[in-house]
Amino acid sequence: MSKRLQDRVAVITGGGSGIGLASARRLAQEGAKVLIGDVDIAAGKAAAQEVGGEFVQADVTVESEVEAMFAAAVERFGSVDIAFNNAGISPPEDDSILTTGLDAWRKVQEVNLTSVYLCCKHAIGHMRRQGKGSIINTASFVAVMGAATSQISYTASKGGVLSMSRELGVQFAREGIRVNALCPGPVNTPLLKELFAKDPERAARRLVHVPMGRFAEPEEIAAAVAFLASDDASFITASQFLVDGGIAGAYVTPL
Repeated sequence: MSKRLQDRVAVITGGGSGIGLASARRLAQEGAKVLIGDVDIAAGKAAAQEVGGEFVQADVTVESEVEAMFAAAVERFGSVDIAFNNAGISPPEDDSILTTGLDAWRKVQEVNLTSVYLCCKHAIGHMRRQGKGSIINTASFVAVMGAATSQISYTASKGGVLSMSRELGVQFAREGIRVNALCPGPVNTPLLKELFAKDPERAARRLVHVPMGRFAEPEEIAAAVAFLASDDASFITASQFLVDGGIAGAYVTPL
């Protein structure tokens, strides 16, 4: 494993499981010092211990807790070089616009979009003082295409993450801060497994549209995170970075 991220400090939200945990492992393997933010104390502590990092319990929808999380990274490690703003939810009550209630809509927007706004705001403050940094925000392939099997608030939130990332990438490019939106396709995470275990037909209906014929593994998304965090991506900012097995480019998939 290369050491592209040697001694850089990475803050990862939602780092206790799924893509966040896989990314914590990958960034640590490449030399980064990792601080994990998560609402799940047990999972967050276990992940931090595994990668030799630090854990901060943080509700990413609460600004004071987000601010304290990034401050803790600076206090413990001296900087914030990488912010992987990854925390998100996809609850079953978020469905068609015809059935999704306003409370469900607002909850998803808070966790998936407002949290990214808060994390970017407080990460950029530290990065501007350093004159450099890489921010990776988890959007989704649903930010660039539509689905008849809608999760309306999730889709809208990820579109917001994509647009915000593009704007921030442009705004802060000449200050040495890169901001990119990572757009994964369906990923084999606990969140997806739980959703599809309740509705196998829903899973099959989605899988048929992936040209590669399978969902991504978290480690494959983590590899993209490590790339975007590194100097190998030094000329990439305001990007819509698709890692989706070809789903966004497909018209008809192979038999």
